[in-house]
Amino acid sequence: MAVKAEMAICVINGYPAANRKVLTESGVAQADDLYKDFFKHYTPNAKIDTLYIADLDSALPSGTNLNSYDGYAWTGSNLTIYHHDDPRVTRQIEFCRAVYDAGVPQMGTCWGVQMAAMAAGGTVEKNPKGREWSIARDIELTEAGKKHPLYKGKPEKFDGFIMHLDIVTKIPQGGTLLATNAHSHVQSLEVKCGKGTFWALQYHPEFNVYEMARLLIARKEPLTKEGFFKAESEVETLANKMIELSKNPQSQELRRLLKISDDVLTREIRQQEFRNWVDFLVLPSMHK
Repeated sequence: MAVKAEMAICVINGYPAANRKVLTESGVAQADDLYKDFFKHYTPNAKIDTLYIADLDSALPSGTNLNSYDGYAWTGSNLTIYHHDDPRVTRQIEFCRAVYDAGVPQMGTCWGVQMAAMAAGGTVEKNPKGREWSIARDIELTEAGKKHPLYKGKPEKFDGFIMHLDIVTKIPQGGTLLATNAHSHVQSLEVKCGKGTFWALQYHPEFNVYEMARLLIARKEPLTKEGFFKAESEVETLANKMIELSKNPQSQELRRLLKISDDVLTREIRQQEFRNWVDFLVLPSMHK
């Protein structure tokens, strides 16, 4: 059931303009549009703004203006968060800290979990196990995760869409590990810092099987170079099967072939964390 409350949400797109252009040319939806799709369905009365934070000429809210939003949602990014000499990165970390200090709820995926940790004093490094791509398998809730409102109504073990090279390697003070899997120890965190709280995921509930298929095609060169496929044509073959499944999600043959189930195909299961963020973090903070 949709939330009828009026609220203001700022979606923070972490991609630089040049890379957003590449996504468009590859037929991949923009990261902020995937988030807007969720909010359009679940919070239809919300005012949603997009902040292209990696564009150095974009103005950032500051001071009391930070509280003009009821929540900030961070998308993924193809930047590297531990490149401390890149102003496109450092301005994002500084902004995240300012939002923490303002006490406005934050949520994010992929780049978002890395941002949540790094801005609060944690560390992020390249994953020695390499890229985790397409679907993160067997994400399991920790004991803390099983009790946490972020995962109310979510299975204790599930799969999720994913595409990343870097991982959180040190959870900051005030951080709690909520979910993990064999490839990436930190699959989700709650981070409390300053006056604020950030619920963050390494995986991507905002994606659907069609958009992940398009992203695989856009990433076919690195996926092949990294040894996951012998030829780029194999990436396209897999992606086409995923697109076929997106058109016929009840196909048991395609589900078995791709090892994809309701936890990633069904919006209600896949995006439970997003709804919980609205219900248990944003709405209560609006009424304080």
